[in-house]
Amino acid sequence: MTNRQAADKLIHRLSRAWVGPDKQKAQIIDLAKVNYIASKTHTALLNIEIACLELGIVPVRYLRNIGTIGIDGQLKLLHSKVAVCGAGGLGGTIIELLARQGVGHLVIIDSSRFAETDLNRQIIATETNLGKSKAREAAQRIKKINAAVKVTPINKTINSKTIGAFIKDTDVVVDALDNVVTRRSVAKACSRLNIPFVHGAIAGFSGQLMTVFPEDKGLHAIYDHSGLKIATGLETLLGTPAGTPAVIAAWEVQEVIKLITGIGDPIRNRLIFLDFVNSVVHEMPLDGQ
Repeated sequence: MTNRQAADKLIHRLSRAWVGPDKQKAQIIDLAKVNYIASKTHTALLNIEIACLELGIVPVRYLRNIGTIGIDGQLKLLHSKVAVCGAGGLGGTIIELLARQGVGHLVIIDSSRFAETDLNRQIIATETNLGKSKAREAAQRIKKINAAVKVTPINKTINSKTIGAFIKDTDVVVDALDNVVTRRSVAKACSRLNIPFVHGAIAGFSGQLMTVFPEDKGLHAIYDHSGLKIATGLETLLGTPAGTPAVIAAWEVQEVIKLITGIGDPIRNRLIFLDFVNSVVHEMPLDGQ
């Protein structure tokens, strides 16, 4: 008997029937049993979760996902690989939400370390990890949230020469950066490698986002070449209250989920700008698209 056959047999035996509030029925399996099966069959947790779903049995941790993305959608997430560029205010929340949703492999790219000024908004920053690598601390946090997720922390600087190697073979790349120079380098690499790019940026009580496909004009439509001379983003000047990155990060995560599962329409060829002071959402079509 192969490991997969042994795992399937245990999954069937240890799963149980479940009836939801709407009388909907399903077969489910809890985390303790998934861990037991992985240990017993010497199989990675991720592969056990995939095996469960392929048998139509839902790991309890994903039960609240199924109503929106279905079993097929959850399988697509578990099979996916997403790169997050930046693990700060935007990136920390993006990373955590993608891990909770069940993205199978996360690549976290950030060369910086946590500073005291990060504590007001960066969800991974704590008083005890100041001075430590953001990428590595993010990886440690994920293991406490969803141990099935494979994590590749990259504690290196992103630039036009390095980014291609960092994001190759990923399904989606997410922008959690703080400056136009690096953002443009990542977007250009995504276009060259045929990878969708989810853009997000924040400043004070405002934020913006959109999804850029490889053939789209994308960032060229919203940043002129003068922006390339700016080393830091507006958030340094205008500040970043805690709620701003949380909102934009959550919306970026929804874009990632849509891209991977094929559910819904991405924010493509248009920019969404959120003004939290005046409670206004602007949608701006991009010229030439």
